[in-house]
Amino acid sequence: MDKNLKKPTIHHVETVAKSRLFTVESIDLEFSNGARRLYERMKPSYHEAVMIVPIIDDHLLLIREYGVGIEDYELGFPKGLINPGEGMIEAANRELMEEAGFGAQSFTFLLNLSMAPSYFSSRLNIVMAQTLYSKRLQGDEPEPLPVVRWPISRMLALLDEPDFCEARNVSALFLVHAWLNQTLQK
Repeated sequence: MDKNLKKPTIHHVETVAKSRLFTVESIDLEFSNGARRLYERMKPSYHEAVMIVPIIDDHLLLIREYGVGIEDYELGFPKGLINPGEGMIEAANRELMEEAGFGAQSFTFLLNLSMAPSYFSSRLNIVMAQTLYSKRLQGDEPEPLPVVRWPISRMLALLDEPDFCEARNVSALFLVHAWLNQTLQK
């Protein structure tokens, strides 16, 4: 971070809307040059999430899940919230079992990402799961999620799939691609 940058002063925070899932806040900010603006954001939540890129038999495992925001099914990696008191790896293994029907013996942490930092405080941990075994846990999904095996040798061809376009999935794909290339070069 540039040490010369001074964070804006927050003069007032007010809840302007609330639903079952979200609280929207209005933030009155004053920047170091005196400019003042009202911004809106989701009320900060300090719960993190995890996205898992599972690898089995030279294939990536993906799921097909309905996204009400786009009103369609999206091909992507298993993901979910880290529950209070739960570690990142424990949450990754639980979500993998709930959404894809597999557990993993080995996890590799790749990166912690921010998501839309102008509006959300949310963070997403990207992990790779290897040495998979069959294990299904009941999750909160309203329907079974189809599991898709995708050859690692064609992993970047996922970018040509019209239903593989969510930014977090694309980020995870590139992180795993870079990790695998770096590992093969050693």
